[in-house]
Amino acid sequence: MNYFQLFDLPEQFELDLAELGSRYLALQKRFHPDNFAAGSERDRLLAVQQTANINDAYHSLKHPLLRAEHMLALRGIKLSNEQRSFTDPAFLMQQMELREQLAELSAEPDPEQALFAIEQQLQQQRKALLKDLHQALAANTAEQDQLAAELVRKLKFFYKLQQELELIEQQLQD
Repeated sequence: MNYFQLFDLPEQFELDLAELGSRYLALQKRFHPDNFAAGSERDRLLAVQQTANINDAYHSLKHPLLRAEHMLALRGIKLSNEQRSFTDPAFLMQQMELREQLAELSAEPDPEQALFAIEQQLQQQRKALLKDLHQALAANTAEQDQLAAELVRKLKFFYKLQQELELIEQQLQD
């Protein structure tokens, strides 16, 4: 299923999230199972299924990483649940250094300040990767799609690090 077609949006990485939200609400209203309560069992089941599809599509298009994965899947590159190792040693070293910094936060004289510095670094690097991803997807060539797939894989590391950072921040506050 093409989620962009479902929401009648252009197939592009940059989306107007407010427009996506309003189209989501309109589709939800149109296909809400309550509208089919007096219909046949088949109609009610189809409405529930369509509502689930709308929810999945909205979730995927709303999140940049999932949106990029969906765009690549539409272009024949499936990334979901793949287990692939990186061949970029500089990126791997960077990830190891960031993880070490996170592990050593509690030993810092000012852990909150160190946490903030790491968070700023993650945001800056994630923003640069998202910009590169946008350009690669916009090119819409086989070579650039492969680059986009590699960027998505890298971004997954940064999103995972962000989640770990948030957990550590919660622990520091408690």
